[in-house]
Amino acid sequence: MEEKTFDWLNPFASIDLGIGAWADGIKGWAISNRDLIQPLKIFFEGVIVRIEAALHAVPPVVMLILLTLIAWQAAGRRVAILVGCCLVLLGLLHPEAWGLAMTTLAIVTSSVLLCVLIGLPLGILAGKSDRFESFVRPVLDTMQTIPAFVYLVPVVMLIGIGNVSGVIVTIIFALPPLVRLTSLGIRSVNQSVVEAARAFGATPGQILFKVELPLATPTILAGLNQTIMLSLSMVVIASMISVKGLGNEVLRAMGRLDAGKAIVGGLGIVMLAIVLDRITQGLGRSGRERGHRHWWQTGPVGLITGLFARN
Repeated sequence: MEEKTFDWLNPFASIDLGIGAWADGIKGWAISNRDLIQPLKIFFEGVIVRIEAALHAVPPVVMLILLTLIAWQAAGRRVAILVGCCLVLLGLLHPEAWGLAMTTLAIVTSSVLLCVLIGLPLGILAGKSDRFESFVRPVLDTMQTIPAFVYLVPVVMLIGIGNVSGVIVTIIFALPPLVRLTSLGIRSVNQSVVEAARAFGATPGQILFKVELPLATPTILAGLNQTIMLSLSMVVIASMISVKGLGNEVLRAMGRLDAGKAIVGGLGIVMLAIVLDRITQGLGRSGRERGHRHWWQTGPVGLITGLFARN
């Protein structure tokens, strides 16, 4: 090989840190040690399969009514009407659109549930500890800055293609907002309220669960909303590693230049995004926005309890 001379005006051409060889070494280790990852893969696959089976087992009309009632309970009648119209439009897009949407919803639901299990404790810890918050902040910055496509290669090396890899990639991409906003919500709680609870003899656990988390709930739910939206934005990218659902329809349409499939897949993702966004935004409404009423005094639950109260 021709030895390169060092050029002060272009020093980078003659310097090789061996990052490519190091990455190939990691690839070799990942391929030879895939058995170590199998328990994690089995756990994720079990979660996804159960959620997908449950969603597909419910008849479309029943699921439509159920989601509409949830929207009514969470955000009011107007949002419920919007959600119902979006779901009807989703079902009318194509005979297979509803089934594909349920598969996508299963992937998103699995990702969001696992994001909550991981991100909520991390956010609480970051809100309580300045040292941990300073450590986790650059990690979250890196997770949000790296392009989503970059996550696909190492995850596929470790897990292989399929829905499990798609969920793991989605978790990595969608987790940071939940951690950040949970930490922000905990830190934004009025300290005088915390001091008053401590003065009345509340334990740290009681302060966390009965004072800080309830007051931080709107901020935490805003983080959950962002996590859901980022999870939906990943469905097309994740379809590149054989993740099923509406995103896969969009990817296949791009490969065949099929405008019909692309519109069906794209509009289906938009309808799902509207439904999930409006429901989570409704969950984050304050008591003042609900007319100073408890959640069980509004929506279909309030209607039922009101009928029983009259009797």
